[in-house]
Amino acid sequence: MSTHQQDSQPGLQRDPDQWKTGDEPMTAAQRSYLETLCHDTDETFDENLTKAEASKMIDELRERSPRLKGE
Repeated sequence: MSTHQQDSQPGLQRDPDQWKTGDEPMTAAQRSYLETLCHDTDETFDENLTKAEASKMIDELRERSPRLKGE
């Protein structure tokens, strides 16, 4: 979701630290996307991240991914 979409829809996305299921293992979709982003940014993929940790790392790596620059 773009920053503009987040700004125009406040409250749509909660802080991952506040998710009730944030301490569960990351989802298959998160795993797949995070593996791609790690590859794109030369980061090490950590398969033991929680849902909340994976979400935060995805947000961070999206900012650095050469594939997503300019979005």
